[in-house]
Amino acid sequence: MSSIVPHYSPARAAGDWVFVSGQLPFGPDRTVIAGGIREQTAQCLANIAAILAGEGLGLEHVVKTTVWLSRTADFTEFNAAYAAVFVGRPPARSTVRADLMVDARVEIEAVAFRGAKA
Repeated sequence: MSSIVPHYSPARAAGDWVFVSGQLPFGPDRTVIAGGIREQTAQCLANIAAILAGEGLGLEHVVKTTVWLSRTADFTEFNAAYAAVFVGRPPARSTVRADLMVDARVEIEAVAFRGAKA
């Protein structure tokens, strides 16, 4: 597994909006976690939740996500893992296939709004 140290802001607030940079399924050691698309999706969303917590927000404040999958065949399992986290009223979402960095199968970015709650 590759380890990289990216040069970016994990999140930037602009008024009531918080823009979370694309999160790869990195664990605490900054390497892609073991497991398949379900585990990697859960890790990306956990990373987003931790970043939002630093802004005083939670996943219920997410209004839009953009998702990149390295394999379209992963969509059904990805969608199930995503739906397990965003229950009720999920955020708007775009999902596309792309070549991803390192050994990742998914990357997710999010936009949160302080006034929104699912």
